[in-house]
Amino acid sequence: MLRVRNVWWIVALGALVLFPLIETNPTYTGIGVSALIFMGCATSWNMFSGYSGYVNLGSAVFYGVGAYTITLLADHLNVPGNGDLFWLVPVGGVAAMIVAVPVGLIALRVRRHTFVVITIAIFFVFQLSAINFSFTGGTSGLQLPLIPWLETNYNKPFYYAALAVVVFAVLLSVAVRRSRFGLQLLAIRDDEDRAAGLGVKVFAVKLVGFTMSAFVVGMGGAIYAIFIGQIYPQFVFDPIFDISIALMAIFGGLGTLTGPLLGALVLESTQQYLAIRFSNGSLYLILFGSLFLVIVLFVPQGIVVFLGDWRSRRRARRAEGARVVLGDAS
Repeated sequence: MLRVRNVWWIVALGALVLFPLIETNPTYTGIGVSALIFMGCATSWNMFSGYSGYVNLGSAVFYGVGAYTITLLADHLNVPGNGDLFWLVPVGGVAAMIVAVPVGLIALRVRRHTFVVITIAIFFVFQLSAINFSFTGGTSGLQLPLIPWLETNYNKPFYYAALAVVVFAVLLSVAVRRSRFGLQLLAIRDDEDRAAGLGVKVFAVKLVGFTMSAFVVGMGGAIYAIFIGQIYPQFVFDPIFDISIALMAIFGGLGTLTGPLLGALVLESTQQYLAIRFSNGSLYLILFGSLFLVIVLFVPQGIVVFLGDWRSRRRARRAEGARVVLGDAS
């Protein structure tokens, strides 16, 4: 028999699959594409940062590498503006993984707080490089082949491509969490020195987790590039991206499986809707900042963990009340 938890996963997946078939408004399906991209990226980010305790604020490096990789390949290989571009999405992920190796070799030699600073510094190195190098198009950016799809169905292929990346990210995160490798990441998060004393190859485990996390983020950047049709350094190498996916994971529940998915779905959808509704690109920054303060002050463990604890306390009170009633009856 299926567990209740598995049933909820099936229901959620079914709802996501049916959404663009029921809601045909391009505005809302476009929001859905953006939300799914962030759901995949936040889940992948959480797979390393949430499990290991090393908060990476340089994931936009891999997002930008994925976007530029697919754009440059499409240009040099003369890929036509059609569905063939989607076959290059995994290549963007592989390129991000390749870049993640030297980045990880540098950044992971330090402990948590210094690691955060180094990832930020590395991010700005990549951003400035993309602005100044000629092959990236500089501030003028690069353009992908125009896809001549009808406006009414334009978003659907991107939606389902992003959904496939989300499913892959969730399955990968589950596999890591249930594996010996995942236990080693959690041991590093709890006590790195003790984990090393118990035989965990700390640096190697962190580097592998860091590199694996980059793969999905790179694919997210590749899908974003195809979806938008053109890229600029300041948008794909964007510090707000790093803050966003970290906040999404924290909002939902850092280190949990459903937390980053819930956080990305709620926050990115809200941000996109407010940007369209009020035509104010800075409003979502105020929202993010306010939510961050609320979470830190009142729900520091995240929504998923908070609801789980609340449900456990409620069940405990019911069980205690039942024991009292039975005791009085006897």
